[in-house]
This record gives sequence, C-alpha cells and structure tokens, in this order.
Amino acid sequence: MDLTPYVDNLRQELAVAADAGGDDARALAERLTAPLESATRLTLLNALSAAMGEVTRELAPGSVDVRLRGLDPEFVVTAPPAPEPVREEQEPVAVPAPPPPPADADDGAMARINFRLPAHLKARAEEAATAEGLSVNAWLVRAVSTALDGGQRAAPTGRGKPSGGRSFTGWVR
Repeated sequence: MDLTPYVDNLRQELAVAADAGGDDARALAERLTAPLESATRLTLLNALSAAMGEVTRELAPGSVDVRLRGLDPEFVVTAPPAPEPVREEQEPVAVPAPPPPPADADDGAMARINFRLPAHLKARAEEAATAEGLSVNAWLVRAVSTALDGGQRAAPTGRGKPSGGRSFTGWVR
C-alpha cells in the first residue's frame, strides 16, 4: 500500500495553513515538512496495524499481518483452513452376493482365458466359491461381471435355461 498520497496530502494541508500565517510561518512549515513526513508514515502504519489486529480477531484462526517494505506497508493475509467435512461413522451394511450370471450372456458366445493366480489367492477363491455352492469358474465370472458392471448383474436372456431343476455350467476335463 503506497502511503505517499496521504503524506503529500498532509504536506499540502500544512502549506495551506502556513500561507495564512505569513512568511515566517511558511518558512517554519518548510523546515517541519521532512520530520513530519516520518512521523506521519509511522502514525499511519500504527493505525493500519491496529486495524488489521481487529480484522485478525474476526478472522481467527486466519490472520492479516502488516509488514513494512521500504517505506510502504504490505498486507499478508493467511486464510483460515477450510472446514473438514463432517463424517458420520456408519455400520457397514452386509450386501448379499448377487447370484451367478447366466451361462449365456448377451450374445451366448463364450471365450476362454488363461488366468494365473498366486497360490494364496487361488485357495481363497476356491474357498469362497465352495462356500457359495459355485464352481470356481462361475464364481470368477460373477466377480468379474460385478466389478465391470459396478455391482449390477447382467439381465438373463432366457436362452439355455432349463425349465426346472438345477443347472450346471463350467469346464470339464
């Protein structure tokens, strides 16, 4: 912030007042101008510091500091931290696993893929499939389908479904 216009305004006011007092008053005003300029800058800086102290109290925990650069003050604003969103702890809701997708998806075509799992993951996948009464292949198809469809299961097409009883799908050797 440039204080020069304020100091110049004070100098002009002093000159106008001195003109009313005659030549001796004008000479005295000219001699006092330099020392008054420093005092004026210091007074303005004190007033700005006090004002920014009040602003800082209103902004807490943010702040406004007044720093002197050369002859002019500079304001440094530190914004308060943004409030953190309120998080409510909720109990996790158990979502039942969707049933396996139909063997015949949209076009009925099957594709073969070689899939290698680390031994510890293979054992866990087999346990999960057995616990749900599925083959590992059906369990993996459902897991991939769920992951790719965002938890949504593809709608059954109705093709190849037996009219009753239980159906089995998968690969046999």
